[in-house]
Amino acid sequence: MITATRPRGLLRSTRAVATVALTILLTMATAACSTTTPAVPSYAAATHGDPKFENTFQHNFADVDGVRMHYVTGGHGTPVVLIHGWPQTWYGWWPIMPALAEHHTVYAIDLPGLGDSTGLPTGSDKATLARYAHTLIADRLGVRDARVVGHDFGAAIAFQYADQFPADTARLGYLDLPLPGPAIDARTYRALSWHIAFHSQPRVPEAIVGDHVREYLAMFYPQASFGGTAFGGTSERSPFTDAEIDEFARTYSRPEALSVGFELYRALDKDVRDTVADPPTSVPTLLMTAQGQLDAIRATLSPRLTNIVRAVDVPHAGHWLVEENPQFVTAELEHFLD
Repeated sequence: MITATRPRGLLRSTRAVATVALTILLTMATAACSTTTPAVPSYAAATHGDPKFENTFQHNFADVDGVRMHYVTGGHGTPVVLIHGWPQTWYGWWPIMPALAEHHTVYAIDLPGLGDSTGLPTGSDKATLARYAHTLIADRLGVRDARVVGHDFGAAIAFQYADQFPADTARLGYLDLPLPGPAIDARTYRALSWHIAFHSQPRVPEAIVGDHVREYLAMFYPQASFGGTAFGGTSERSPFTDAEIDEFARTYSRPEALSVGFELYRALDKDVRDTVADPPTSVPTLLMTAQGQLDAIRATLSPRLTNIVRAVDVPHAGHWLVEENPQFVTAELEHFLD
């Protein structure tokens, strides 16, 4: 039997061609993958792949008086504006947003200079920040019948929104903050807690916290939780997951955002002056507080909020009402907003 053999040179050249062809194919495949799966922007990383978010909500940006404001919107129905406090972002509302979006169009904003909003606001007093929020919601988005809900310093901003723009505010949700004003001056306010006095100092908190933002937040959240040291307890339980803390730390680790956050505290003197000068507002208001704090907080509000239609403390919740008892908070908001 005769066996045909290929010349060795031909075999080498064939293998070389095959190797080159394979390399080209792999390069093309890699390029195709890189063009069809772009990197997820940092502001969307926490919600990427979550069907609850991607089926209903979207991230948006708008330029407002020199600040690029980030906000998340979704749902259908009467408009609800959610304003966060410190140290949170729009993401602090996420536990209740899908439920609210079933009957409302939700707008969860990042305050100027915080979260994924960029640029520095002209002031961190709550009246100024309320004007930024109103320009975004009423002027840029055309919403003139907002139900405005705020938590922590976001509650004071929501109050200023309703007080300055009552015709554009259908209802006010005020969550867990003594209102700086005639019932409690700035000096007394700073004495309420160590962290208020500490955050009010110029430059000091940035120097101490700046390289340890995540660690600081992780230690702070349990203190203001139900049973935590801020309420006279000893609990070290945090209502936040590691992923939630990571998301808040991601934005507050920006030096500019860290400073803007502390400026919320440094503006207390102006906040008191503004509230004292403001006329009372009769916008229908829902007040919710940490368990056991209702009477004390309502006493700071009653001189300026004359139409509190419902006031409740949230069972088994410290300062973080939304995270600690989302079902209760959602039910109260849905009943009130409708």
